[in-house]
Amino acid sequence: MLAKVPAARFKAMNTGSRIPERNHHNRSQCPWVVAAEEEVVGFKKVSMKTFGLLILLILFTFQVTAQVPQGYYNEAIGLTGTELQEALHEIIKDHQVQTYASLYQHFESTDRQPNLSVWDMYSDVPGGTPPYVYYYNSGHECGNYNGEGQCYNREHSWPQSWFGGSILPMHTDLFHIYPTDGYVNNRRANYPFGEVSNATWTSLNGSKVGANTTAGYTGVVFEPIDEYKGDFARSYFYMSVRYYGQDNGWPGSPQTDGSQLKPWALAMMMDWHNQDPVSEKEINRNNEVYNIQGNRNPFIDHPEFVNQIWSDPSHIREPGNKALTAKVYPVPAGDYCYVSLSEPITTYPVVVVYDGLGRKLNTDYGFAEGTITIETGVFARGFYIVNIGLQNQSLFIKILK
Repeated sequence: MLAKVPAARFKAMNTGSRIPERNHHNRSQCPWVVAAEEEVVGFKKVSMKTFGLLILLILFTFQVTAQVPQGYYNEAIGLTGTELQEALHEIIKDHQVQTYASLYQHFESTDRQPNLSVWDMYSDVPGGTPPYVYYYNSGHECGNYNGEGQCYNREHSWPQSWFGGSILPMHTDLFHIYPTDGYVNNRRANYPFGEVSNATWTSLNGSKVGANTTAGYTGVVFEPIDEYKGDFARSYFYMSVRYYGQDNGWPGSPQTDGSQLKPWALAMMMDWHNQDPVSEKEINRNNEVYNIQGNRNPFIDHPEFVNQIWSDPSHIREPGNKALTAKVYPVPAGDYCYVSLSEPITTYPVVVVYDGLGRKLNTDYGFAEGTITIETGVFARGFYIVNIGLQNQSLFIKILK
């Protein structure tokens, strides 16, 4: 058996990933997946039985460390902004739709801890002991519950009500659905994700419910623990690309406008994405979901796509104005474009929009809670320059339609 080969002569399998590892998620690597050094595994040093087992192990290793299919993102290379978002949508759309009942079975491969337990991000304590543990095929799926630790169910991290209910393919898209404790899932309800200072309720692993402290929204939110914030952010970025242009009739939410994130949410999710980098857990899950649905989460394979699509959409400023910047969203603009200012202002801004030829356009706009809302529904495709005039300075930005 493999145990008879000196352990010192084995080394951990290198997945070849260019994404930095993160200790609290690397537990998803199977501890038995190893690669033998050449001087150890020779035909004369192992029995035929051991060699056969090793071959099976290697085949299994290739499966669990599957990389991005060659050429998968070819059509997106070199693009930015709207063009990149559209190209990624074309690549990952039309995935193989699953049944709702099948999700529990799929979780066994997409969300399984090395000890075969359920990987529940609402109860897990990375590096510590979780308050409770669920196992697959052990009767732990939810029926009734009245507290934590009783059962797990299917959590739509992007709540179903935001896209209109039990509507396919969103209703069963594994890239935003996770197994979580039923009671915590219920307490999260359909609140947006956010950041909480004074919690009205806290789960046993430290997830919180309470008033949002992120600039731009003050309502009730649910805050997952820091170690999984990046996971949820990349799930949201996936939704904004997978359903880009296919969100007609989505009711939206305080966090979303159709399939796109509102300015305050985009800024926060980009912070979460940067502060909690892609983990081995996510890489493995991405591969497993690809085996099931036939599409991938681009932001796990290429974290840099986030900034290439949404970061700094041309903050053009007058010389000498170094204090005020803005985030523009969505890219491209829909019926409305939102401009979130980096600094609080006390005067009502004056907004003037120019088309690509420099012609002044008549358009309505509003201002509330540090965000300027510009009506862009009648704009043709292209780019526009917006001059935001304040009491002592002005800011030029570019928006895409």
